[in-house]
Amino acid sequence: MERQPEKIREGYLVKKVMFNKWKPFWVKLLDDGLEYYKKKTDSSPKGMIPLKECTITNHCQEFNRRLLVFKLTTSKQQDHYFQASHPEERDAWVKDLKKAAKCIAEGQRFARKSTRRSIRLPNTINLHELYLSMKDPDRGIRVITLEKDKKVFNQCFTGTCVVDWLEANKSVRNRQEGLVLASALLNEGHLQPAGDVSKKAAEGLAETTLLDTTEALYYFPDSGFFCEDNSSDDDAITKEEFRGIIVKQGCLLKQGHRRKNWKVRKFVLREDPAYLHYYDPASDDDDALGSIHLRGCVVTAVEDDGKKQEVDGNLFEIITASEIHYYLQAASAEERREWIKAIQTVSKIGK
Repeated sequence: MERQPEKIREGYLVKKVMFNKWKPFWVKLLDDGLEYYKKKTDSSPKGMIPLKECTITNHCQEFNRRLLVFKLTTSKQQDHYFQASHPEERDAWVKDLKKAAKCIAEGQRFARKSTRRSIRLPNTINLHELYLSMKDPDRGIRVITLEKDKKVFNQCFTGTCVVDWLEANKSVRNRQEGLVLASALLNEGHLQPAGDVSKKAAEGLAETTLLDTTEALYYFPDSGFFCEDNSSDDDAITKEEFRGIIVKQGCLLKQGHRRKNWKVRKFVLREDPAYLHYYDPASDDDDALGSIHLRGCVVTAVEDDGKKQEVDGNLFEIITASEIHYYLQAASAEERREWIKAIQTVSKIGK
């Protein structure tokens, strides 16, 4: 019996199509190729990109106003461009794509690397609990704003700060152990690289992918990190509702208020003040299509009653304090739970 391709990752991405237009697709990464669908519910893909002898390029700079693009170049020198909704998502796709392509070239099966086994961490170490301790506003790593190469990095810290903190909190016996443990946190996604130095190190094959230097910058994935050119222009000052720290972001399906049709939108959840902004993921500008003020809102899961066409479950509803109803759909039951929990938490903080 012929072996069925194994699914590695799936989600919404924006793809460049004909006439320099960009459209959102539901994308599936299999161990032999990348399939993209017009809708998540479609049974057959719109197209398929084979990964054999494919080259994957991260941080694609070919589009000035699109900063989250990566490129797949096939063996026939055909370029395919995809755009993620945030840096962590882009880097995760690229990491799995590169690994899948490498496995094909070496004739191996795709298998996710177990950080604990590969670097022999003690079984008593809980990386998630350690990550929460590092984020503690009083006892955790001090998050600061740094300027490097004419860019300002907000909500970040250096690799040296990470190892210093692990030593000071007696999580490790020496700096070498600290470097190994910090690399485990990075490999599991609890830390993210910021800037070229740390990103190049993270893409390496060494077990210690985090750098114990002040030149390598890192950030927590849900900290609201962003990088911008050093500028004193007045238009750099954002509106009050955009000042909150980003808690969660990603693509969801949203039902329109008038036509009741469903469209893919990029959502950014901010706290204090509590707002959920949504954008056209295919657009190359940063202007929000709308915002949902979450103070005093109610958010609940909704079971599909057959009236919500084009969707297949995982619905939830936000009812604002002014009694405006918003219907959204997540890609999975787990993602729906995460969004509901995050919105509930932010709405309480925003009161």
